[in-house]
Amino acid sequence: MTTQEVATQWAEYCRTGQMEKAQQELYSKDCVSLEMEGAQGFPQRVEGIEGIAEKGKQWEGMVEEFHGLEIDGPIVAGNHFTATMKMDITMKGQPRRTDEEIALYRVENGKIVSEQFFYAV
Repeated sequence: MTTQEVATQWAEYCRTGQMEKAQQELYSKDCVSLEMEGAQGFPQRVEGIEGIAEKGKQWEGMVEEFHGLEIDGPIVAGNHFTATMKMDITMKGQPRRTDEEIALYRVENGKIVSEQFFYAV
């Protein structure tokens, strides 16, 4: 798959709530996930698809209710793509809020090999 094809499929999976399917089909088994320095509850770097899946489960365990997600993009440049994600969410013990982030992905040989998230900490 080209970077554009990966990006388009990734966005479709995210928009339809199929993030696990996106990871299973589009991510390299050696993918790396990077969070913002100072992000609470997560290591700054996670390696491997199993680690990324575990991080996703950990995040889901922190969520009281997920109200919706908006994806703007993707925008492709070379072997990278980016998108903004706006989540309407209630985290456990917190009021409902909207979280926004920019996600940056790198694609090699038709698979996502890295993801990095930028957001207010």
